[in-house]
Amino acid sequence: MKPRPHIAVIGAGAFGGWTALHLQERGARVTLLDAWGPGNSRSSSGGETRVMRGTYGPDQPYTEMAARALKLWAKYERRWKKQFLHRSGVLWMASGRDDTFERGSIEMLRAAKIQHQELSVAQMQKRWPQFNFSGIEWGIFEPECGYLDARSGCQAVVDAFVAAGGEYRQLAVVPRVEASPYGDRPNIVLADESQVTADVFVFACGPWLGKLFPKTIGKLICPTKQDVFFFGVPANSRGYFTDVHLPVWGDHHDRFFYGIPGREHRGFKVADDTRGPEFDPTNGERVLSSEALKRVREYLAFRFPALKDAPLLESRVCQYEQTPDCHFVIDRHPANENVWLLGGGSGHGFKHGPAIGEMMAELILKDREPPAVWRLERFKPLSS
Repeated sequence: MKPRPHIAVIGAGAFGGWTALHLQERGARVTLLDAWGPGNSRSSSGGETRVMRGTYGPDQPYTEMAARALKLWAKYERRWKKQFLHRSGVLWMASGRDDTFERGSIEMLRAAKIQHQELSVAQMQKRWPQFNFSGIEWGIFEPECGYLDARSGCQAVVDAFVAAGGEYRQLAVVPRVEASPYGDRPNIVLADESQVTADVFVFACGPWLGKLFPKTIGKLICPTKQDVFFFGVPANSRGYFTDVHLPVWGDHHDRFFYGIPGREHRGFKVADDTRGPEFDPTNGERVLSSEALKRVREYLAFRFPALKDAPLLESRVCQYEQTPDCHFVIDRHPANENVWLLGGGSGHGFKHGPAIGEMMAELILKDREPPAVWRLERFKPLSS
């Protein structure tokens, strides 16, 4: 009988946690490691919620991946008897100035068989009078999409992984000299000076991937500071500004803003998707930018007039792990075939976690190669 491969996964966020679970379910022996725990406040998978959508513009792999992720989220919700995906729908508002993103998404949504509707302004205004649709000419509505519970979703994946026989340890990996070979008995050293020996390593370290692999990754993954705001709604609104009556939305009218009308009374979430300054995810002070708050308040007053004077209830500083082209990094280390590098979520990775984990399990256990769009070789012209 062929021995079970031992695979160590470093990082228990959306990418690493789902990869560990899929590997464990396929018979591998898996050790999962994380410095601060699944969905922790420093991680790219932390926080309350993430958008689940299929609209991604033309000529990209993510709409099809989102379609697969939708099926997998539903599968595991049934299996675990828990809900993570709240199908409030997602509305994309297309500006008359440039609707290339939305126009290019329609064919991709159709090919991936993700339910969607093209709506006129009159149709949107009738369904959602909370919006001011000034400057908008049409929209896309994805009824089976919505938003995901982020932190609790990460924890549920790790809990299921452990229940399936996986080993989880909350310890940081000590950085090593990247050029050093992993040898016949490859291992990593942990913060408590213990070692983990494995046949294959998967580094899914989010914004820390460049620090662990400064030569291979380095600045190809750049953590950026992203401010998120939660506003209070009127006491007599009767759910008018919750996901019972409103979808998640994305708005390309000026800067790209998006929002999630939360379910659990955490406030009305609004964020500016514009990439912020570089940020240290380990030691960075998570203090909000007053300029960002001002922009969001102005947007809120414009697009949702009834919330013009809404008080700020909560706020959060998270980060994107941004690559130059916004595509993921999924590839073997160029000098170590038994080391996989997985990251570059670029602010849109969380929703794809189940599909990423499924794909990684296939790549590793069947010794396959990843699609070119995610390989490191695409960056050679940038670094040469």
